[in-house]
Amino acid sequence: MRRIPLVLLTLGLTSGLVACQSEAGQTAGSTEASSGPATSVDPATASPESRTFRDWTVTCGNDGACTAFGGVESGTGWLRIVMPAGPEAEPVVDLGMGMDADSLAPTVTIDGRAYGLDVADGVARVSADQARALIAALAGGRSATVGSGDEAMTLSVSGVSAALLWIDERQGRLDTVTALIRKGDAPASTVPAAPALPMVSAAPAVAQTGMKNGTQLPDAVEDLAKVKDCRADTDFNPDFQYATQHYRLAADTVLWGVPCFMGAYNTGYLYVLTDSAGASPRLVSLPTTGEAMETPINPDYDPATRRLEAFGKGRGIGDCGTVHQWIWTGQEFVLEHERLMEACMGVTADLWPVTWATRPTT
Repeated sequence: MRRIPLVLLTLGLTSGLVACQSEAGQTAGSTEASSGPATSVDPATASPESRTFRDWTVTCGNDGACTAFGGVESGTGWLRIVMPAGPEAEPVVDLGMGMDADSLAPTVTIDGRAYGLDVADGVARVSADQARALIAALAGGRSATVGSGDEAMTLSVSGVSAALLWIDERQGRLDTVTALIRKGDAPASTVPAAPALPMVSAAPAVAQTGMKNGTQLPDAVEDLAKVKDCRADTDFNPDFQYATQHYRLAADTVLWGVPCFMGAYNTGYLYVLTDSAGASPRLVSLPTTGEAMETPINPDYDPATRRLEAFGKGRGIGDCGTVHQWIWTGQEFVLEHERLMEACMGVTADLWPVTWATRPTT
């Protein structure tokens, strides 16, 4: 199957992501596995994790939900299985044909049996009463295609059963009536509940009077060693060097965005906090589910919502990579939301697996 692994995930989404155009290599942050899944993880305390099972990848988030993706052997078709956490959860099965909804063919055929799908919002979805039947057929199937006739494309089933088994074990579904693949007689009540999401609260918005992007950086910011490195790395493009960001976070706190690197489809910024006079600079370290990030990619700050967003593209069309959202609480930026798509197979960012979710305080 032709898939393009995302070589650099959350741990390394810095300037190296710009070069993530290779169509070969091992997916970082995942484990190749063809045997049984690892030790069961209680979803109530689960950490985000991604695993690769031959031609299928699974990502589970802090909400306990797991998303499995399989792709076609050529082209950009894919099938997605989403299994939320909790005893009452039911799987959702979607099909996509790249990022062009007009090319969508709403049919999956497994070992000669065709399953019709309902098309809406650019994806085709298996009806709820057929989802488990399709999953069972896929797990035990020898061949599968998406589309029909001359336009049918082969969907790999290699690794799907191991991927589903890992989801069952991770969510505590093994040998229960809710399991995706290894069902038993244990009732749904034995399945752990979905974990409670952490709460975040944004600080009240403040006026941006006098704030203007493109403002010259204060001397104290320019003198920082990492800012000097950014300047050296971007001196080939003076226009980009002048594309600074300038926002007020509080009466005595200003956020400066320093252009730090530029590639074909990714730009990176270093963020610095100062007082209102541009003194006492300190670098911003943004939390992720991996290592903290100092240079978010393609970032944008919205003073009204207090949200800083970043979209690190694994390749130019933006069908793989990471999406991050942070909220300014009045003291720091905290991680609000994170999505991760390891394999480049024509999936729009709104369908990527969620690795971190939160809920607002009431």
